[in-house]
Amino acid sequence: MKKHNFSAGPCVLPKSVMEQAAAAVLDFDEGLSLLEISHRSKPFVDVMENARSLALELLGLQGKGYKALFLQGGASTQFLMVALNLLEKRAGYLNTGTWADKAIKEAKIYDDIYEVGSSKSANYNYIPKGYDIPEDYDYFHCTSNNTIFGTQMKSFPKSPIPMVCDMSSDIFSRQLDFSQFDLIYAGAQKNMGPAGTTLVVVKEDILGKVSRKIPSMMDYKVHISKGSMFNTPPVFAVYVSMLTLQWLKDFGGIKAIEAENDKKASLIYSEIDLNPLFKGYSVKEDRSNMNATFTLENENLKETFEAMVKEAGINGLNGHRSVGGYRASMYNALSLDSVKALVEVMSELESKA
Repeated sequence: MKKHNFSAGPCVLPKSVMEQAAAAVLDFDEGLSLLEISHRSKPFVDVMENARSLALELLGLQGKGYKALFLQGGASTQFLMVALNLLEKRAGYLNTGTWADKAIKEAKIYDDIYEVGSSKSANYNYIPKGYDIPEDYDYFHCTSNNTIFGTQMKSFPKSPIPMVCDMSSDIFSRQLDFSQFDLIYAGAQKNMGPAGTTLVVVKEDILGKVSRKIPSMMDYKVHISKGSMFNTPPVFAVYVSMLTLQWLKDFGGIKAIEAENDKKASLIYSEIDLNPLFKGYSVKEDRSNMNATFTLENENLKETFEAMVKEAGINGLNGHRSVGGYRASMYNALSLDSVKALVEVMSELESKA
């Protein structure tokens, strides 16, 4: 039986993407495996160019001065790269979760960082609002979705300075005016592909303005000049990301997938709110469409619930240790049927209690 995969990452992938990737591992280019071809060969150069082009197309950023890069090191490396490339004097950060907090910690190595707002004191169960972004700062950094705590920014401020966003766990999941961001980064493993590559979409005109010397591997301009192949790229991860982006385009793009994601989120949150055995973790207005976090009110039912979850073929539901309880991650490729299966188990538990 195929598992209902609610894992927070690496993410669930479309079946067709898995099949194409598996076939390419065996034979991608006239008897050569995807894993053994030269990254400089035309077949893979075409993959890289197509992946970068699809990313800009889906985000509506083609011809608007942006470049797409597929790099290595995960979003955690971007915590450093953003600061190295953009931070001259001071930057403002919105602290909405564990990863935002880590981004702040890394940026502080290089210069002064100011938290414009934080929900840390409430264990990040909401998104701060009503904060000011100083006009004389170098950039403003935010995290669009917080996987651990199940919160999501539903709107973004009009920033008077370049806006940087970590979209690792909700990129390509909802319609936004992506041109309001000057730099977007996202680890692929949450909503785009397997672990191993990170998408960076950057507006070229914000680069080259810091006085520090930037190591080549950490310099966005170097990676742009080399077409994301300054060093050997993560071939498999980029290829699967390309397939996933093509799958999304064929599905109808971000508009179509957002409608599906809304259905999934509405279904699970309705059950959480109506079923007295469960309680949502984050405040309702900031609930994430990607990661629903909730707890079981009666701990005596924990063993029964988890046995039922396992019997239903549901995987990856345990919450992060920072929150406890459960977390249903509903990325683009997770089907509505999987959410229905979980809701049925939750409803059945109520009938047994």
